[in-house]
Amino acid sequence: MSEQVSRRAVVAGLLLLASGGAPLPDSPILPPGARDLWPGGDTVIRRGRHSTIVGHGSGDDGRDGGGLEEMAARADRAGLRVGGVLGRPVRPLVIVPESAQEAARLARVARADGLAALADGGRVIVVPELFATLTPTGKDVVLAHELTHVVAGTDGLPVWLYEGFADYVGYRDAGLPVMTVAAELAAEVRAGRLPDALPGPADFAMDGRDPARPARAYQEAWLACRFLAGRLGEETLVRLYRAARASGADRALAARGLTTATLTAAWRAYVRDQLA
Repeated sequence: MSEQVSRRAVVAGLLLLASGGAPLPDSPILPPGARDLWPGGDTVIRRGRHSTIVGHGSGDDGRDGGGLEEMAARADRAGLRVGGVLGRPVRPLVIVPESAQEAARLARVARADGLAALADGGRVIVVPELFATLTPTGKDVVLAHELTHVVAGTDGLPVWLYEGFADYVGYRDAGLPVMTVAAELAAEVRAGRLPDALPGPADFAMDGRDPARPARAYQEAWLACRFLAGRLGEETLVRLYRAARASGADRALAARGLTTATLTAAWRAYVRDQLA
């Protein structure tokens, strides 16, 4: 969910493994993103109806049993949620390493602290320590969010759009009230502090200067895309997203009678109406 990692996510059709027994870890049937993850270590593979889960573990910790099977079920649900919005089949590939340090190595980033999962090329990499602390609904939201980055892509987009769109998909069928999802932002709005502008990269930075700022930034971005879906329709939001990747957000908004300034004004009113 970090900007650094999300910007490396690309449009990718994830591969579904052939039916039958689980292939060997070095099998050419496996997608490239699931091969040679931890040379010399034990690799456990589980497949859902549409998903592939690759875990690191010997089985002593249960990774080759219910844990990965549960992850496959969650990945299947996330794939259906993302595919339902994007209008295309989605076949998730999820990597479950043993630690945040291992997750960071696989994603080629310095640290994965503060993240529950990362979008990395054609795969989602789970950060096991934080992911395990999430509620069942939270796990589903995170998987759908990161899978949206993988499938829809992020390159060339403003951060508010790609993070807001991923949260829009993630929360779409979660059944959570707006005030619950945007609790930190709601507290600011009730205190009379309405955001002035759509959030930018610095607002999502987990640098410790304002520990609650990243949470509010995600909520602001989510409400921007939720507003667009409500005003234009979900299918138009998806088309706008694709157009923004192709020709830039300003041109995509202009084609729908909006500028960043007019969107910001309407979004601020929407945030106030939803959270005041």
